[in-house]
Amino acid sequence: MTNTAERTGKVVAITGASSGIGEATARRLAADGHRLLLGARRTDRLERLVKEITAEGGTAAARRLDVTRAAEVREFVAAAGEQYGQVDVMVNNAGVMPLSPLAELRTAEWDRMIDVNLRGVLHGIAAALPVMRARGGGHIVNVSSVAAYEVSPTAAVYCATKFAVRALSEGLRQESAGSIRVTLVSPGVTESELADGIADPAAREEMRTYRSVALPASAIADAIAYAVAQPPEVDVNEIVVRPVGSNQ
Repeated sequence: MTNTAERTGKVVAITGASSGIGEATARRLAADGHRLLLGARRTDRLERLVKEITAEGGTAAARRLDVTRAAEVREFVAAAGEQYGQVDVMVNNAGVMPLSPLAELRTAEWDRMIDVNLRGVLHGIAAALPVMRARGGGHIVNVSSVAAYEVSPTAAVYCATKFAVRALSEGLRQESAGSIRVTLVSPGVTESELADGIADPAAREEMRTYRSVALPASAIADAIAYAVAQPPEVDVNEIVVRPVGSNQ
């Protein structure tokens, strides 16, 4: 692992860190010299990731986390403070994407997207914001999607959750001016496991075509790292990252 010339050493808590964008972000921020607490439900993957990061000279720890449970998210943020003495950055990354037409009435999947994609972000904000306000500063990074700017068939509920995350991020930015930095990162099609949860056959096939041009997760990790690395007086509010050749 090659560290950057300047090691800022911020304490960063990352949800959904066991794969995809969360994992790539953990690797990139560890390489930049930050100290990490990684959260996800799949602890076996987290533990393997922590071992790989520490073997390469980085600093990371892991904790099982279900972002739909507010108490667990509060405990997660508290654990980061106990582990490293503070919490500088909260990356709300966990998300699910079980797409289907509304007429299929997959209400359990709708609930799941609302619980993870929207409530999970709210839980992250609610856990991190008091800690950061008490310290007089901090940075909340919410991972959204280009689905926060457009709606497509089979993705209405997913887009609704991502539109909501965009609105929450902007509201938090306005309410936190002068103290808490807020960044919304909206990836286009990115290599991840999100599409694996699509049960509807037509939506699954459509997503295969849609994902024929995709970014590596490391591209989104680089965008997050850029926002985190800015000096305290610079607040990068929104970053949209799309693959070249994508029309979405």
